[in-house]
Amino acid sequence: MTPGSTVVLGPDRLTIADVVAVARNFAPVLLAPQARSAIAFSRAHIDGLAVSGRPVYGVSTGFGALATTYVEPEKRAQMQRSLIRSHAAGSGPLVETEVVRALMLLRLSTLATGHTGVRVETALAYANMLNARITPCVPEYGSLGCSGDLAPLAHCALAIMGEGTVRDANGEFKCAAEALATAGLSAIELAEKEGLALINGTDGMLGMLALAITDLHALVRVADITTAMSVEALMGTDRVFAEELQALRPQPGQAVSASNITRMLAGSGIVASHRDDDLRVQDSYSLRCAPQVAGAVRDTITHAEMVAMRELNSVIDNPVVLDDGRIESNGNFHGAPIAYVLDFLAIAVADLASIAERRTDRMLDVHRSNGLPPFLADDPGVDSGHMIAQYTQAGIVSELKRLAAPASVDSIPSSAMQEDHVSMGWSAARKLRRSIDGLTRVLGIELLTAARALDFRAPLTPAPATAAVLALLREHVDGAGPDRYLSPEIEAAVGLVADGSVVAAAQAVLGELE
Repeated sequence: MTPGSTVVLGPDRLTIADVVAVARNFAPVLLAPQARSAIAFSRAHIDGLAVSGRPVYGVSTGFGALATTYVEPEKRAQMQRSLIRSHAAGSGPLVETEVVRALMLLRLSTLATGHTGVRVETALAYANMLNARITPCVPEYGSLGCSGDLAPLAHCALAIMGEGTVRDANGEFKCAAEALATAGLSAIELAEKEGLALINGTDGMLGMLALAITDLHALVRVADITTAMSVEALMGTDRVFAEELQALRPQPGQAVSASNITRMLAGSGIVASHRDDDLRVQDSYSLRCAPQVAGAVRDTITHAEMVAMRELNSVIDNPVVLDDGRIESNGNFHGAPIAYVLDFLAIAVADLASIAERRTDRMLDVHRSNGLPPFLADDPGVDSGHMIAQYTQAGIVSELKRLAAPASVDSIPSSAMQEDHVSMGWSAARKLRRSIDGLTRVLGIELLTAARALDFRAPLTPAPATAAVLALLREHVDGAGPDRYLSPEIEAAVGLVADGSVVAAAQAVLGELE
C-alpha cells in the first residue's frame, strides 16, 4: 500500500503501515469481493444453526457465565442489543481518535476473514463509518484484555446500532444516529452472533501496539541523534562506536545504533580537537554504552513487531466459524501475546529515557562536563540555565520507571469466575502510550541541552549532521544567553522530536538513518 491509497481488506491481511494509514491519516478502506464472499459463506452456517434448535454459544445462548441459558428465537435480536448496551460500560476520559480508528479497522479485518459469522452489511457498517470519519466515543477504562477489549469494542458496536455518542468528521460530538444520518448511513439491527463477533477481539491493544511500534522506530533514531550531540558537547570520543568493536558482540540493534552515531559524528571538529588526548581514557557509561542500550531497544521493537505481524494475521473471535462450517469455542481472544510485548516495550522506553537523562545531567554538572559552565548558565548564580529542565526530565524518567511495572501479571477474575484469568493488555497499551509521550519529552530536553552546550564549545565546530539539527532548533529556539521563559523552548524541542523534523534534518545531510 502506498501513502494515501485505499486499504483493501481480504484476502491479504493488514500491515502495521495499513493500521497507521487508516488510524492517523484517514486512508479509506474497502471490503474486497473475496472478503464479502467469505463473510456470506460463514453467515449461511450461522443462519442454519439459528433455526436448528441446538444451543450454540452466542447464537442461541447467553454469554459468559450465562452460556448455559437457552434463548428463544424471538428474543435473540434483543439479546444482541442487550449485549452491546450492557457491555458499553466504559468510564473515564475518552481515548484518542487514532486508537478508536485502529480498533475499528482491526475488528473489520477479522470480520473480513469470514470466520466470525456476521452479515456483509454489518461488516460494511464499520467500513462506512471509518470512511465517513465517524469515531465512536470510547472511554479509557473497561477492558481487562481478555474475551477481547469488550467495553471499548462495545462502544463502537453501539455506534453502528445508532446509539451512543460519536465524533463526526469535524470532531464535533453528536449522537450516533444523527451522525450516521448526516453521512447518509443507516443504523444496523444486529442478528444472531453479531453482537459477540463485534466485541470479542484484542483489537484495541493490538492497534495501540502497531502505533507504538511506528512511534518507537522514529524515537530510537532521535536517541542516536541526541546521543551524538551529547558526545560532542561532553568532548567524548567516537572510537567506542567503531564497527569492529560492535562486531565483537553481534547484537543487530547495537550495530545499527553505533553506525548511526558514527555517521552523525563524522567530520566533527569538536571530536577531532581531542582525538589524540591520551589523558582521556574512557567516557562515562551514558556515552560509551549508548549503542548497547539503544540497540537493545531496537531489538525489543523488532520482537514486538514480529508478534504484531502474527496478530495482524490472526482471527480473534469466540466462537469462530471454521472452513467446514463448524462453530467452535476457543481462547484466542486472550491478550497475553500482545500484553507481554507492550510491557516489554515500556521497560525499553524507560531505560532509553533514563540513559538520555544521565547525559543531560552530565552536561549540567561543572565537575563532569569537561569545561562547560555550571548548568549551562550564561551568568552562573544570577542565571540557573537548564538546572530545572533536568528536574523536569528526571520527573518524567521517574514516572516512566513506574509505568514499566508490568500490567500483564495483574490478572483479576471476572464474570462469576468464568473468565478467571485475564491479560490486562489494554492497560499495558494505555501506559505504553504515556511512556512514549514521556520519552519524546526526555529526548526533546536532551536535544535542547546538548544544543546549548554545543554553543559553548565555539569556536570548535560540530559535525555537519549535528550542526544541521542544531540549526533546525535555532529556527525555533534562541541560542545561549541570559535565562528566558524555558517551558515554551522545551515544548518547541519536543515538537521537533515528535513531528519527525529532527530526524529529517539529520537525514538531509546523511541520507537515511537506520
